[in-house]
Amino acid sequence: MMRRNLRLGAGRVAGCREPAIRSRGTYAVRVAGESGDGGRAGRKHELAGLTPTQLAALATVEQAGPLRLGDLAAAERIAPSTLTRLVSALEEHGYVRRCAVVGDARAWTLEVTPRGHEVLDRIRQESTILLAGSLLTLSPEQLAALAAALPALEQLADVAPGDAGAAG
Repeated sequence: MMRRNLRLGAGRVAGCREPAIRSRGTYAVRVAGESGDGGRAGRKHELAGLTPTQLAALATVEQAGPLRLGDLAAAERIAPSTLTRLVSALEEHGYVRRCAVVGDARAWTLEVTPRGHEVLDRIRQESTILLAGSLLTLSPEQLAALAAALPALEQLADVAPGDAGAAG
């Protein structure tokens, strides 16, 4: 599952005393959501009625735009049989729709529906609230250390798994 694609948070992290973290809320929440957080991360997919893999795939489709099924399978590193079940579940929830590719009767793309965008936005909002509360428990020194590490962490998070050498 490529959690790096799930961009949690929608801008600023309210209530955080460290300006660099407050203004980089999207990234800070994304990183916090991927770390050990006492089980709260599992709640994200429960809000949508999805497995973590389904949620990651939905976020990938949202981020990449209309996406061919094979491209989604490659991005999420899942087998075609798993992809079929995953896409069916997303369709049943009304989060994505299949669209025929003009000129290729065998090809389909997936696009996120308004309902899919709404559920991802709701998950991002809840994750931002959870992170803001967690950040309030840190000391000023810990917040400064976190802020200083953000540029390097952002660079690492934006590197695709196959491009790991590009981070250095």
